[in-house]
Amino acid sequence: MPPLTPIGEPFMEIGEVDSSNNYAMRQVQAQLAEHGATYFASFQTQGKGQRGKNWVAEPGQNIMMSCVLEPHLLNIDNKFVLSCCIALACFDFFNEMAIDNTSIKWPNDIYWGDRKAGGILVENVLQGKEWKYAIVGIGININQTLFSPNLPNPVSLRQITGKSFDSILLAKDLCTHLESRWKMLLGGQMLDLMNQYNACLYKLNQTVWFRKHNAVYAAVIKGVNNCGELLADTGNLSAIPHGDVEWLIG
Repeated sequence: MPPLTPIGEPFMEIGEVDSSNNYAMRQVQAQLAEHGATYFASFQTQGKGQRGKNWVAEPGQNIMMSCVLEPHLLNIDNKFVLSCCIALACFDFFNEMAIDNTSIKWPNDIYWGDRKAGGILVENVLQGKEWKYAIVGIGININQTLFSPNLPNPVSLRQITGKSFDSILLAKDLCTHLESRWKMLLGGQMLDLMNQYNACLYKLNQTVWFRKHNAVYAAVIKGVNNCGELLADTGNLSAIPHGDVEWLIG
């Protein structure tokens, strides 16, 4: 089997689209995209976030892109490790630009201090037991300074640094970080990826507040396991599946 094309090759700029993930998925389904293909959108009319939420951003101001990955050499049980791999690449990129204070909020949001700078959505395509494709959508706030009041705690790179950036050039730089972390994953460095992910975890070893149904309770964040469950200490250590609780911030 020939080596896979590096992530970001080809790098295609598209104007207005419903969502870059939807666009990339259509390209895959039409057999017009292979591993590495990356689609950078200037504007999304129906940008997709986690758990069915919308990702809203001003046109031409930020990184909104989707990468096509072919993880068929990996076991489907490693889905969360792939998510860690992508989150670490985004962490590497943003922390380098923002000069520290960056973390990964479980499962895969990028935070600067207590404010959200970016998010990741991975959509998997399975064929039987074979993991055919993963469509990795990444949104990172770059130049935007005005946000919807419905977003509780956004922040952009421009707000942090006071500088304006070429978001396309930064997106291509992000692809190099993605490729570096992807090579770690293919090289079997699962434990290293998990350990580094946990070391970057937002509020690690700190007390946070959760809401489950109508109950609010405090817990100390102890890490994340290989299944992607958050390990939280409430007196007893518990493993919390994604979507099981609402994390109260601020």
